[in-house]
Amino acid sequence: MNSQQLLAAIDDDYCLNFLSRMVQHKSYSQTDGERRLAEYMASQMQMLGLETQLQPVPGERLNAIGTLRGEGGGHSLLFNGHLDTNPVTEGWTVDPWAGKIDDEFIYGIGVSNMKAGDAAYFCALKTLIDNGVKLKGDVILTYVVGELQGGIGTIAAIEQGIRADYFINSEPTDVQAMTMHAGSLMFTIELTGDTRHLSKREEAVDAIQAAIRLIPQINNITFTGAETDDHRKINRGHVGTIHGALGRDLEEWRPPQVADFVRLSGSARFAPGQTVDTVLADLQALLDNLCGEFPGLQAELFDDGKRHRPTMLPFEVSPESLIVKAVNRAYQTVRGEQQPTGVITPPAFYGTDAAHFYQMLGMEGVVCGPGGKFNTMPDERVHIKDFLDTVRVYLLAILEICQTVDA
Repeated sequence: MNSQQLLAAIDDDYCLNFLSRMVQHKSYSQTDGERRLAEYMASQMQMLGLETQLQPVPGERLNAIGTLRGEGGGHSLLFNGHLDTNPVTEGWTVDPWAGKIDDEFIYGIGVSNMKAGDAAYFCALKTLIDNGVKLKGDVILTYVVGELQGGIGTIAAIEQGIRADYFINSEPTDVQAMTMHAGSLMFTIELTGDTRHLSKREEAVDAIQAAIRLIPQINNITFTGAETDDHRKINRGHVGTIHGALGRDLEEWRPPQVADFVRLSGSARFAPGQTVDTVLADLQALLDNLCGEFPGLQAELFDDGKRHRPTMLPFEVSPESLIVKAVNRAYQTVRGEQQPTGVITPPAFYGTDAAHFYQMLGMEGVVCGPGGKFNTMPDERVHIKDFLDTVRVYLLAILEICQTVDA
């Protein structure tokens, strides 16, 4: 069968129903439901004839890994996605676990982040197997846990020997090809001033006034060492919480006093080539200048106890990489137009497990998956067309990277 015949052989109803069944598993992080979904995915891969394993992950969790062995001579391709989901919030108007399908969308918690991507690569490979396609290179399907805890499932898979020539991470990008995303660092800043009664406010060192000066500087920062305009695009600092009052216990019952203590918490996003140390140094420079503007102010910066290890490190691949071009060509075939490729925002501000394959193994890959627009919100959903088109894109990417035996 040629590629067009294989695309026509994709069973749309099966793909949608398979995704719906995945959504019906309540796979919150670190729960029995997450474990049951891993076991379900392993059983489904076994039915396809894949070499299947349930890998242990710290915290008595499980990854589901399946490998289709090629016959030799082609590149190997690894697909990566996580099974754990965020919790349901208020505001839903449909059952978050029903896997509801209507004329335009499929709904459910985690369907965008990222069960639609997970199902898409399963269905792509199933179509090839069901139609007797023999591949030269291996295809590896990884269904990991703990992405929401910094990627501990993917790290465990790598430590247990999982690797390939190329990878596709299926995080939601609205089917765009993301070739770079930021690393993240969580930080806390404590400002200590000197209190006085409001009658002698001029003698005080007002920690709240200092914080008011500092926050816009952090929120508008570009960190040093950005190599290109694309790298600068994914630089961002943000203060998400602020609490100011009297003393480290933040006593609030005496508002006539000038606040002498403020605690700020925030996050930084930085590009490949920049480091945790350079980000912290840039933040520290802001604090040093602030103390110069507010004589007597003391400012301390903490990296939230992570010992200089961010939740997710940056990821980057050349847009000219074979895997990126293969996905671009597949998209062009499926949709008849060029695929948006590069530093795609807002997803480029998020972390993904692509960073671990890039940082730990030096693997080339691309982040491309269905969903994104309605990600992690009430009535989370994915366009049916985007989901099915992603199945088609993945199928064509497998054919190009792994190659068929008779090609």
